[in-house]
This record gives sequence, C-alpha cells and structure tokens, in this order.
Amino acid sequence: MFVLSAGYILIWGLLKAGRSWCFIVSVLGYLASILFLLISLYLFALFKGVGRNPAIEAEHPLTNSVYYSIFYYISPFLGAFAGGFGAIEASMLSHYLLVIAAGSFWATFLVWIIIDPVVGFFETQIPSSKAHRRKRLAETKAVRRQERLSKERLLREVISRKQQEQQNWKNILPPLAEQLAGLVCSEDSDSKQKEMKVVDIGLAAWKIGGLSFMRQLYSLTIEICRNKYDGVNFAEDVSVWWDGIGSWRNNWLEADV
Repeated sequence: MFVLSAGYILIWGLLKAGRSWCFIVSVLGYLASILFLLISLYLFALFKGVGRNPAIEAEHPLTNSVYYSIFYYISPFLGAFAGGFGAIEASMLSHYLLVIAAGSFWATFLVWIIIDPVVGFFETQIPSSKAHRRKRLAETKAVRRQERLSKERLLREVISRKQQEQQNWKNILPPLAEQLAGLVCSEDSDSKQKEMKVVDIGLAAWKIGGLSFMRQLYSLTIEICRNKYDGVNFAEDVSVWWDGIGSWRNNWLEADV
C-alpha cells in the first residue's frame, strides 16, 4: 500500500507538471531509484516490527502489545481511509485517488519512521525497562565470561595433555629409536624379515603419536645410525617401508633428510 501510494503520487506530480507519458517513461530510471529508496524504508520499518527481539520485550511494554502491533501494521490503510473520507466530495477521480495515496503515504511515514522510534526510545527510559536492560546486559556479560573461561580452560587442558604427551614421548622415543636403528643398520641378510619388523615398529609409532611421533622417531633413528654404526645409513630405507602407514608419505621426507 505504501509503495503503490508513493508511486501514484510521483506519477501524478509529473502529469500535473505538464509532462507527458513519454517523458515519464524516459525518466523511468530516476523514478525507479526513488521508488527503491521508498521500498527500502518500507522494508526497514516492516522487518523492524516483525523482527522484534523477544529478549527485550519487557523493555518495550507498549510497542510489543497486541493493540500497538495491530495499529502499526494497519496504519497505511488507516491513512488511506482517512484520506478517502476527507476527499469524499472530490469532483475528480484522480484527485480522490491522490488524497487516498497521500493519506496512506504520510500515515505510514509518520507511524513507522517517526512515531515508532520515538515511542521505543521513551519506553527505554521507564525505570522497569532500565532495570530489565541492566539485568539482561549483566546476564549476557556473565554468559560471555563463562564462555571465555571455558575456552581458556579447554586450551589449558590441551596444552597440559600436549606437554604430558611430549614427556611420555621422551621416555619412549630413545629406546624405540635404538631398537629401530639396530634393526635397520644390522648386517642381517633376511631383508624381508627386517622390513616386516620395521613396519611393525612404524605401526606402533603411529598408534603412539601419529605422524609427529613417526617423524621424530625417523630423525632420531637416522642420527643414531650415522653416529653409532660407522656412518651406515640404512635407516633411509625406513621411509620407504613406512610409506602408507597412517598419513606417512615417503616423498614428504626427501627434502627434509
């Protein structure tokens, strides 16, 4: 109703100014821009009324009442009715429709754009509304504080578990690396049996700490083989034999070693 009234008033004004329909069509782009602005105001007021926050209803006892909501939504029709009643003796149909459109337009603008925000502001100054708002903000602050504390506690737990995990790895890693280095750097001729044992150790390492533990075990094994077994570097075969265990990929380590 609001948009139709605004469009009718604009077109009537152009015709009253002596402009032809050809001119009106030629400036349709400008007219569309104005109508878009009016529609935006209309939708803003409409969704402002529909999307009221239930959490703050107690802070707006009047504007959240059933009677005010009915008045809010029928105000365009009340304006049109008032305009039609006031111009009932108009001699020309165009003038009668113009008064109806003007009544609807100005009633909507007055109620949705001016009266509603003003009433809403004064509602917030009522002592009960202020008390409810303070309580609501305090509860919101408490909830956010609790969420922040929960996140901090969770972070501390993760860090603590990670530190405990690293400590456990320090106890497990050296003997396991010694075992693996002795296995892969030995002169054992049964390479198939050796490969099976290396794969078993890789599976165990994956279960203990995933890829990170496997990388540390691999690096320590390489170091032990180079320092303890006269530079023999058979440990590089480990990367090939472990390929496909968990998320281990042989080519990941080619640039690291």
